Amino acid sequence: MVGHALGVPASLAERADRFKRGRFSEDERRELQAYFEKHRARFDLFDPVAPFAQAAHLRTPKDETKGSAALVATAASGNNVPLFAARTDADPLELTPAQAVHWLLHAHCWDTAAIKTGAAGDPKVKAGKTTGNPTGPLGQLGVVVPMGRSLYETLLLNLPVTPKLQVGRPQWDRDPLGPTWESRPSDGLLDLWTWQARRIRLIPEDRSDGIMVTRVVLCAGDRLDPAPATEPHTAWNLGQPTTRKASAAKAAVGERRPRRHMAGRAVWRGLEALLAPARQTTEKFETSVLLDQISGMVEDGQLAAEYPLRIETFGMVYGTQSAVVEDVLHDAIPLPLLALRADQEVHDMLLEVAEQAEKLSWAVNNLSADLRRAVGADPIPWDKGQRPGEILLHQVDPLVRRLLVAVQRAGGDELVEELRNGWEGAAWRVALSVAEPLFDAAPATAFAGRRAASAGKSAEPPLHSLGTAAYHFHRQMEAVLPRQAEALRAAQAQRKAAREESADEMAGADT
Repeated sequence: MVGHALGVPASLAERADRFKRGRFSEDERRELQAYFEKHRARFDLFDPVAPFAQAAHLRTPKDETKGSAALVATAASGNNVPLFAARTDADPLELTPAQAVHWLLHAHCWDTAAIKTGAAGDPKVKAGKTTGNPTGPLGQLGVVVPMGRSLYETLLLNLPVTPKLQVGRPQWDRDPLGPTWESRPSDGLLDLWTWQARRIRLIPEDRSDGIMVTRVVLCAGDRLDPAPATEPHTAWNLGQPTTRKASAAKAAVGERRPRRHMAGRAVWRGLEALLAPARQTTEKFETSVLLDQISGMVEDGQLAAEYPLRIETFGMVYGTQSAVVEDVLHDAIPLPLLALRADQEVHDMLLEVAEQAEKLSWAVNNLSADLRRAVGADPIPWDKGQRPGEILLHQVDPLVRRLLVAVQRAGGDELVEELRNGWEGAAWRVALSVAEPLFDAAPATAFAGRRAASAGKSAEPPLHSLGTAAYHFHRQMEAVLPRQAEALRAAQAQRKAAREESADEMAGADT
């Protein structure tokens, strides 16, 4: 709305000027007020002609309606039944108008795929249904939203510097929707951000305690064709084409695909993608347009290095042909601005920290596998049960988040080495605390161990025992956390020297 009323920044310098001002100017306030007055009617949720984000008079051939839970990803509805859900389709889900508009927009962004009820008057309907529906546009992305100190700053941080021809028009500046959907490309960011992925009509009920929404009509909506490569709220995977028929030119540059978030994986574990500026693209990842432009503001001195930027991530995990919701993902972390610049030490340190956490997880999993082999058992399968590496990642998660806060407040490279050493010491202690129960649970037979099946007649099969497992685990720890390993060796040498000095003094006293 702000982008349409006032326009998006035409340059980084223009956005920096707006950002420095810290608030809307009086002229901008007047423009916004005039804009709101002009479009007021299009934001009426129950307008009879053009209800907000809906299709007026939308109905099915049999005048069927669904419970409002059809819009709510976390509510039981049809095949979409969350674990331990206490309600069924027979229980009406009452939504206030504020709740209804929230889930209305959610459905446009994240709705499940598969078959949708056909709308009366839509010539594309077959047997009362519309097939081949994709998920909502955001369901195909890993959404990354920069957050500032205020709503004003957050709005500016989320307005990319874009030529005016690429802005487009929002849905409330277009003709009211009818029942027929279409496949088309977006004409710009405002069209993309207000995309009507479904045809929906909320059915209000006037009650003594106010208007409530318990029934809706939900049908197929517009399909984005193709998915835009300019979406600024997602990071990207840069890989080789997946089809054999890809052209030589496409094979040279590889495919550019939105990078989706993974369930159970904290956002800091994907820093390698978030900290990959487009100006210094890696072979695998590229950060979002917004984070890349924020990096440019830091590089040009338009944004202080200690600015408390926070990023929030959102995603959806679908199951069974994307027809049901398996998980709703959300995370938030502070992000030091200097980390967005590949030429800064902070950038390298945070990438190293994320990599060290993953490698410590592998080390603990390898220890578990070696101890199980020592008693003749198979390692825990990677896709079944809970492996100890996940416990380690859970325990280091608050350490990484505190480190991000400390780096952000430091605002420079001065404390990097001190913070890095502190992290390695804390991570070492966590790894030992996770490994200790594994050693304690090992039976007496693990001391003698077992030999693995022979890989060949001439080679003696390796011995797996508690001792070899401990040896390999500590070697991996030293390789992953070299500074802490060196500090421990130095402390051990110091203690040894102190003991020898004390022994020499005692020997001299005796003589």
